Amino acid sequence: MMKPVLNAVCCGLLCLVATAAVAQTGTWAKQKPGTMTRLHSVYFINQNRGWAAGGKGTVLSTEDGGKTWRVISTSFDDVVRDVFFSDEQNGWLVCEANPYRLKTKEDPRAYLMRTTDGGNKWTRVEVARAELKGATEQQHVASVDAVLVRAVFSPGGHGWTFGEAGAIFATRDAGETWIRLPSPTRHLLLGGAFVDDDRGWVVGAGATIVQTSDGGETWYQSTLANIDKSIRFTATTFVDNRTGWVVGSAGTVYCTTNGGRTWQKQESGVDVDLFDVKFVDAQEGWAVGAEGTIIHTADGGGHWTTERSGTPHPLERVFFTDKAHGWAVGFGGTVVAYSKL
Repeated sequence: MMKPVLNAVCCGLLCLVATAAVAQTGTWAKQKPGTMTRLHSVYFINQNRGWAAGGKGTVLSTEDGGKTWRVISTSFDDVVRDVFFSDEQNGWLVCEANPYRLKTKEDPRAYLMRTTDGGNKWTRVEVARAELKGATEQQHVASVDAVLVRAVFSPGGHGWTFGEAGAIFATRDAGETWIRLPSPTRHLLLGGAFVDDDRGWVVGAGATIVQTSDGGETWYQSTLANIDKSIRFTATTFVDNRTGWVVGSAGTVYCTTNGGRTWQKQESGVDVDLFDVKFVDAQEGWAVGAEGTIIHTADGGGHWTTERSGTPHPLERVFFTDKAHGWAVGFGGTVVAYSKL
């Protein structure tokens, strides 16, 4: 009976006496994006300006918090796995090429699209051709074949994109040039978070958590005690360089308060796969997943409660700009928005 309390104390976010989770005063409601295409990602730079992206080259934009969405015209129809904007003008898409359209073995299976005018025009960026210094031909082929699934950028202009077979690429000049970084894993990497130009965490299949304190030049692989290696971590979020969470398959949630050196399991209250997580501070956070699942905590994960999402569809990504404004997207063009009363 003491173990959950001890874990919570390790996270430094609960009282010794268990209390009921703080009641929610906000609600989730469906929005109308004007598409039935599966949406894989959503990103907002403030409570009004945001983007969502998904299959068939679909990119959506809103300037009123999602009350209305407009389709951004793109010159490609490949799947968009991720979207990231550093400000209203500069943004990135992570795209997966249709394998049936690749003409040669040298054609990369993934690429980035970059905009400098808010999404009106997009330029293709080939990151997968970047090679490790002294890379073998086999390593070069592995780079070209790697499917990338996510990208994160720091305020200083450093960026990272990662995906299959442990592939990690980095830029130090806001995306002008990219290099492939050495990686300690061959597992599929699905989520990542960087708090500055140097400190970051990337997670994935095989219960993988790798971290760096030098921008990715070297990586340390975390070891979680008594964890099933079949667990797939899908996303991570950090509020500072010490406090963070990871989520994954079968409702898995772990927390760290020492920068990832040790992790404590939390009870999510659900057993469905969780696909994304976002904390706005050390106390309040949300995670989303299969079957329209949304869970919320107001005490750093000591207690998680299930929210009504209004949809049975899988929710793949969640984003919050502050405690009062959030969005989640997923299957069938689903967009649900959170607002606090």
